Amino acid sequence: MFDQEGGGLMARIVFDLDGTLIDSAADIHALANTVLAEEGAAPLTLAQTRTFVGNGAPMFVTRMRAARGLPDSDHDRLLARFVAGYSSAVDLTEVFADVEDALATLRASGHRLGICTNKPLAPAQAVLDHTGLAQYFDAVIGGDSLPTVKPDPAPLDAAFAALGTGPKVFVGDSDVDADAAVRAQVPFLLFAHGYARKPLAELPCDATFDSFDALPALITKVIATAHPENAAPTP
Repeated sequence: MFDQEGGGLMARIVFDLDGTLIDSAADIHALANTVLAEEGAAPLTLAQTRTFVGNGAPMFVTRMRAARGLPDSDHDRLLARFVAGYSSAVDLTEVFADVEDALATLRASGHRLGICTNKPLAPAQAVLDHTGLAQYFDAVIGGDSLPTVKPDPAPLDAAFAALGTGPKVFVGDSDVDADAAVRAQVPFLLFAHGYARKPLAELPCDATFDSFDALPALITKVIATAHPENAAPTP
């Protein structure tokens, strides 16, 4: 499928959410510390919270418990409490600079956009609504939409499938996202200011970017590289 204005191939572009489009660490930090305070446990630091994010709510709670010595037997109860507060943990979340302009540009070019996040679906939809980003996405796959989460490729595959046909590009920020892209065999663009635990140079990607104002051009380049036979003709 081609962009009628520019002649370029239209793509399916799937984004991670936390650490890619939004900085939600402050809300997650506050929620975690509310749960810990109810247990009489010491709070997490914001830096700790950032290192615990990325593998879904169950793993976050596992890491939170381990950091404060809370027993395994408390896991299900603490997870339920954490998830119960997750959908309302939106007030401190910020959209990264130039994200909305980039999404609007990509949509105007005819690309179809989706979300694949390890955040549970209801909190993901809540924060997309709160930030005004929901309007740009045709599909959202959450951490509880399927039996597995990233880096298993199944959620990413499901997000692309929901967007129809066309070239695929995944945009994320972390080791988990990079691994998922490799397993799904899709081009990957790495946002440099997210939750990566390894040095960025060690993460497999097609390109790294610092600002979302560079993303539309990168998308065009990745698609043209993967599908040179369908690149827009030179005037």
